[in-house]
Amino acid sequence: MQTILSLCDRTGNWSRPYEEAGYPVIRVDLQGDAPRDVRLMERIDEPIHGILAAPPCDHFAASGARWWEGKGNQAVLEGLSVVDACLRAVAIYRPLWWALENPVGRLRRFLGEPKFSFQPCDFGDPYTKKTLLWGNFTPPVPLVSATARNAVEPTSGSKMHRMSSAWKNQRSETPTGFARAFFESNP
Repeated sequence: MQTILSLCDRTGNWSRPYEEAGYPVIRVDLQGDAPRDVRLMERIDEPIHGILAAPPCDHFAASGARWWEGKGNQAVLEGLSVVDACLRAVAIYRPLWWALENPVGRLRRFLGEPKFSFQPCDFGDPYTKKTLLWGNFTPPVPLVSATARNAVEPTSGSKMHRMSSAWKNQRSETPTGFARAFFESNP
């Protein structure tokens, strides 16, 4: 099997279904057991089957819009440097498929309209956090219950708004239901 390159996937949630299916997964993240900065990632000399990229949303997410002006352009440049590094990997490895995700916000100003958007409750996680995906991939098929559009009711609502910035890592976790559905659509 060819390798999956998982960029900025601290928890490994998004790449875990690939790992469980036997794919070799290379994770590159600033946190974790072997921290590495995707902007300094050296060439990997093996075929890359797919790329999952989840660059930090600190300077892009609409939930932080009230701080955008105070952060200035330097913060946007910092965030875009990580996005650019992820896209550089796509250009270098030319994988069969690739996806870059970020929550609703100003990243679309720089990347254009996304290919796909979802709510975690569409895939079985009981909360909302509209997330956008850019790339070349087969969109996962949302689950639908017999009584509602969503697979599950978003009983936790938009819990992201109730989490302080100290909970940044928990707010950025890829929903496991979405990760499984993405894997099933992009083996």
